[in-house]
Amino acid sequence: MRFLFVSGGSAGAVFPITPLALAARNAGHEVIVGATENVMPLVAATGLPGAPITSRTMFDFMQRDRHGNPLEIPKDPHERNLFNGRGMARLALGSMEGLVPLVERWQPDVLVAGALSYAAPLVAHRFGLPWVRHALNMGEPSIIDLSAAAELAPELEEMGLSGIPDPDMYVEICPPGARRPDAGPAQFMRYVPFNTQRALEPWMYAKGDRPRVLVSAGSRVTADYEADALSALVEKVAGLDVELLIAAPQEMADALGDLPDNVRAGWLPLDVVLRTCDLLVHRAGGNTMLHAIVCGVPQLVIPAMPKQVGMSARLAEYGAAIMLTAGQDDSPENVAKACRELLEDPAYKARTDELSREIAGLPAPHDVTVAITEMVRARARV
Repeated sequence: MRFLFVSGGSAGAVFPITPLALAARNAGHEVIVGATENVMPLVAATGLPGAPITSRTMFDFMQRDRHGNPLEIPKDPHERNLFNGRGMARLALGSMEGLVPLVERWQPDVLVAGALSYAAPLVAHRFGLPWVRHALNMGEPSIIDLSAAAELAPELEEMGLSGIPDPDMYVEICPPGARRPDAGPAQFMRYVPFNTQRALEPWMYAKGDRPRVLVSAGSRVTADYEADALSALVEKVAGLDVELLIAAPQEMADALGDLPDNVRAGWLPLDVVLRTCDLLVHRAGGNTMLHAIVCGVPQLVIPAMPKQVGMSARLAEYGAAIMLTAGQDDSPENVAKACRELLEDPAYKARTDELSREIAGLPAPHDVTVAITEMVRARARV
């Protein structure tokens, strides 16, 4: 069977779907991953074949309207979610130029798409193919889907559709205990952490005597994006008597200059390093959040975007994290206080371990591959 995976334009869109894509390939199926051209090196790093479906980046579509006019990121949280949905819808339209001929020439049996890859349902409808929607994190606000549908209204009307077509299957990677209250039926799948690798050093898989705290602002940090947020997080945590790890692209880590003996910085293999940590302090990236749960690490989350607030709040309500709001209650004093509480109160670790066991009990990617193949065959018999 031929599986065409459709992804967005960042590591946060590529890595969550990779375990299922690898499982399908390892089960003997043919697999291609379609995504923006700029993330093809990431796809190649997974060992999977990738096909670029647009030469423009995700940010190109987010920051400009259909006519190429520049857009400003709204400050209002609700408007920001609408902005995200419209931008991802424009990415879908831009991806059709490469995705349609890929489907015509390769003729896949099923499309599997990340939750915000709205090109997949349009192409699936056009070619009469089954499609699977794959969650990317612990669940984004439904308003993003509604905003995307509004942006796509002219194209949907041309296709005779009143909305974005529903998937034949929804693959959920959020543990049930922290799932969105309004989430619908799903095929659950065990979250398997995935990240690019580097040669391991002994300190990466074995820690010393002091508590180990990892700070991250995500994989997309550059001098122009989130660099200040990363520096601010590091400064707020630096006064703690801990071993401090800073996860960042290597060029950003190098820009930090000489570091104290208790601090290490660079591109870290999180699937190894996180298992040695006692606390994760981060900007609420969905992939990073699930990664830490699997590794049994309590979290201090300071959401960078409104769409991350809901999942962060649910994790905090469950008792596996503390959430602070950027620009409101994330003062150095509050961050240090929250870190000490997370490190000293065993309840946070215990609740995180509960979620970790819940994830471990969910169906593996291989099991979901089997479920998808059975769904496709049953649909073909109808």
